[in-house]
Amino acid sequence: MSEENFKYCKESKVVKTSRVFPLDTNNHQTLFGGKLMSYIDDIASISAARHSRSETVTASMDSVDFLEPIGQKESVCLESYVTWVGTSSMEVFVKVIKENLMSGERRLAATSFLTFVSLDENGKPKRVPQVMPETEEEIMLHQTAKQRAEERKSRRKHSKALADALGTDKPWA
Repeated sequence: MSEENFKYCKESKVVKTSRVFPLDTNNHQTLFGGKLMSYIDDIASISAARHSRSETVTASMDSVDFLEPIGQKESVCLESYVTWVGTSSMEVFVKVIKENLMSGERRLAATSFLTFVSLDENGKPKRVPQVMPETEEEIMLHQTAKQRAEERKSRRKHSKALADALGTDKPWA
């Protein structure tokens, strides 16, 4: 593979750290799940744009696995990078780490996989470079990406069938 046809995972890596304030929390004094999901989509979109150097759109948020609550007075650090690509699609992994700012203890709080599609100037899907993993984590995620892509396709097929079955009738009419 020539260097013009691929990019390393690290080239799309993005790190974002935020403090958790009272307005960011729910009635349990932990970070709102929706707030974290917004952070995840935001950081993943930057990784996708860095890899493709084009406009991108979120095609799916495969999963957000909340492993531990993130408390008020903690910080939340998100790390993202492209783990695998199809033709115009990119899988982006986001790792969420919470940190107790007083003790320095860091723990994995959530993980997520998202898919983005690269778009050309006409809004049509655009080919993206392949991705080259280097670290153990990157290699493991790259090697298991094909299975996630197949699961994603299957889930999308079922979602479309469900949408067709449900229709768009107004429930309040």
